[in-house]
Amino acid sequence: MADASERGNVTFSAPVGSIDLPAEAEDGTPYEIWPCPDCLPWHAEVIGTGDRVVVREWHAIDCPQFQEVVSNGD
Repeated sequence: MADASERGNVTFSAPVGSIDLPAEAEDGTPYEIWPCPDCLPWHAEVIGTGDRVVVREWHAIDCPQFQEVVSNGD
């Protein structure tokens, strides 16, 4: 877990952003979903988009994990 000074605003009232991730690996194995240890508003939902199923993770915008994924373009 990141130091509080590095996390920014990751409280329940923090603004949030979402990331859509595949729900399963290429071989069809489903991914496990674990809560984010760095932000309190984290939650996930499973979304069906036509023929795809994705996991939408919601993080505080200042969350280090969210920032890492967004900056890598994943």
